[in-house]
Amino acid sequence: MLYPRRGLQGARCLLLSLLLLAAWKPGSCQVHYSVPEEAKHGTFVGRIAQDLGLELAELVPRLFRVASKGRGDLLEVNLQNGILFVNSRIDREELCGRSAECSLHLEVVVERPPQVFHVEVEVKDINDNPPVFREREQRLFIPESRLLDSCFPVEGAEDADIGSNALLTYTLSPSDYFSLDIQANDELSKSLSLKLRKSLDREETPELLLLLTATDGGKPELEGTVQLLITVLDVNDNAPLFAQAVYRVHLLETAADGTLVTTLNASDADEAVNGEIVFLFGSDVPLNIRKNFKIDSGSGEIRLIGRLDYEEKKSYEIQVKAVDKGSPPMSNHCKVLVKVLDINDNAPELAVTSLSLPVREDAPLGTVIAFISVSDRDSSVNGQVTCTLTPHVPFKLVSTFKNYYSLVLDSDLDRESVANYAVVVTARDGGSPPLSATASVSVEVADVNDNAPTFAQPEYTVFVKENNPPGCHIFTVSARDLDAQENALVSYSLVERRVGERALSSYVSVHAESGKVFALQPLDHEELELLQLQVSARDAGVPPLDSNVTLQVFVLDENDNAPALLPPGAGIGGGGGGAVSQLVSRSVGAGHVVAKVRAVDADSGYNAWLSYELQAAAGGARSPFRVGLYTGEISTTRVLDEADEPRQRLLVLVKDHGEPAQVATATVLLSLVDSGLAPKTSSRASSRATSSETTLVEVNVYLIVAICAVSSLLVLTLLLYTALRCSAPPSEGACAQGKRVLVCSSAVGSWSYSQQRRQRVCSGEGPPKTDLMAFSPSLPPGPNMSEGNGHPETNSELSGNVSPTFKFCCLR
Repeated sequence: MLYPRRGLQGARCLLLSLLLLAAWKPGSCQVHYSVPEEAKHGTFVGRIAQDLGLELAELVPRLFRVASKGRGDLLEVNLQNGILFVNSRIDREELCGRSAECSLHLEVVVERPPQVFHVEVEVKDINDNPPVFREREQRLFIPESRLLDSCFPVEGAEDADIGSNALLTYTLSPSDYFSLDIQANDELSKSLSLKLRKSLDREETPELLLLLTATDGGKPELEGTVQLLITVLDVNDNAPLFAQAVYRVHLLETAADGTLVTTLNASDADEAVNGEIVFLFGSDVPLNIRKNFKIDSGSGEIRLIGRLDYEEKKSYEIQVKAVDKGSPPMSNHCKVLVKVLDINDNAPELAVTSLSLPVREDAPLGTVIAFISVSDRDSSVNGQVTCTLTPHVPFKLVSTFKNYYSLVLDSDLDRESVANYAVVVTARDGGSPPLSATASVSVEVADVNDNAPTFAQPEYTVFVKENNPPGCHIFTVSARDLDAQENALVSYSLVERRVGERALSSYVSVHAESGKVFALQPLDHEELELLQLQVSARDAGVPPLDSNVTLQVFVLDENDNAPALLPPGAGIGGGGGGAVSQLVSRSVGAGHVVAKVRAVDADSGYNAWLSYELQAAAGGARSPFRVGLYTGEISTTRVLDEADEPRQRLLVLVKDHGEPAQVATATVLLSLVDSGLAPKTSSRASSRATSSETTLVEVNVYLIVAICAVSSLLVLTLLLYTALRCSAPPSEGACAQGKRVLVCSSAVGSWSYSQQRRQRVCSGEGPPKTDLMAFSPSLPPGPNMSEGNGHPETNSELSGNVSPTFKFCCLR
């Protein structure tokens, strides 16, 4: 801060200013500097970076900048050393006129994090303007008859400076007739007049020439002069007199055009034309007053002819002269002081700066969003402004300085709930009625990866027919991420595990982008009935988030296995086949079981339901034997006689119920012998068979209980599954659509031997269109049932091999 050298007193002032600046701490509301006007370019003002607590190295990275209201080129900051210096000529009179206070208000803004500082630079006045009189010469006409101590007004000088620099003293050149009389008033400028000390004699001294000098109080002192040319008049010796020396008037700034300001009253002791008074503005009344006021020369009425504005000018000082019509004319003067009263006619003004957008949704509370400044040109309560925000927004206003606010985060943000806030700041003054202004700040919320991908349901059930082609699309998983951009970019992958001895990835694969699940190889229902797999969905955020979904892939059976014949005496798990040879006594009666064909099918359900039939003999001969449709038991249809061939060769066709049906052929060789020639081993075989059947009956008791329990559980599972399928949306994917067929399962016949571990529910791919019928368990039919009514006959052997089961029918 630079000051002219003023001796010891100047040095003390400089030291005091430096101590005050040193006592200031960063973080206070405002930094104050001062600089004299007319300082040269580069004049030091202050170490602004140091005083604000900022490091020199961070000025450029934090985008240090200075903004000034009004002219922004007067001061500048050197970013290398942080010094505030004078950039261009500062003329205090041009900047602030005759205002007692003159300051430059600077806003220092830095980013990362955003901060704003308020700096006030006071412009000190120097004595650079001398006193100036409006005219080089003033003429006064004074009658010779004027009494001693009469006063004659003289126009004073004006000084554009302020304070002591504008404090004027006047001196008058030596004169025997006049002395200088000065009247001072706190509200008005000095009034000058010449006071008559010695009587005038026009014949002796017709004219006087005096020099009036005005000297200001600056250092060095400046002065101005004016010549006073006094003409001594004869005759008209009484000047007009005003009723008041000063008229005081108060007007609202909204006063209408033509409003009466005041009426002047003056009188003249002279008579006739010398007593007639004319009112007019003084010669020193400036142009702006003449544009706003007019005076009636006859009545003395002063009226408003323009519009007043308190914010532009708060008072008017009008000098009025009263002149008579004498010859020469005589005059007197008074002053009219018009004070303008403020009303609330200016709405507040809002300015939003230094926006820190967008705001991350995980931003901490108290984060500064923007800086807001408000102003109101009105005064008093009309200029007192309060700011409010629109309700129900997660922000608040924090006052940082007079009429300066920070918009800060007040509660947590969630971009998935609200992605953008239109924050409206309302500034309202204290006038009546109050005026307001609004500013809208659009606050965008930036996304962070705080939401993992989610599936519509945690588990899906997929049905795939076996023997599918490699690469077949079986299902599509889809996950949704509520985040945005890369945080919502979902990729899919298979959660690897072991399925038996093989990796899960050898069975299926998942497309990373579409979520499509493909079967990499043909699936075999007989090898793998259910394949459980998990698909992971992961987003591209940092750090990434993921979630899993479970797929239950049921491999549906196809009729790809032909019935397999069992050798005589083999169990259910036996294999192989061949011709069945049996000796039959001719004495057996009708319906006697002579042999039994056994077969199993590796498929399940409808595809494993076997039926038996005899192939017609050549030539259409009627055979004395028949085969049970579902039991495979060969029995006689009548009593055998001598006409029957001793060797009977029967071909039994074993068919499943798949589409297309698979067929196996069994050859049964029967030898007819007389009853006396029947081998004795047959009785032993019969006893062994009886013992075996007894054992099988005992086993079947446990089997019946197990099947009933499993079937009951299966019914509950199917009912629950059907309800879920009806309520869930249709799942996508299947290798091929199956046509609707009726599938019924029953343990009647050889199906009971066809790997009874399988109990299946048929279902077509696509939307659920399955009709399921469940029947209660049934015991084997009685011995009176015949083949004609759709049920096979039974004998002792049948009763030991057939177990009661549930019967399920599925329409697909």
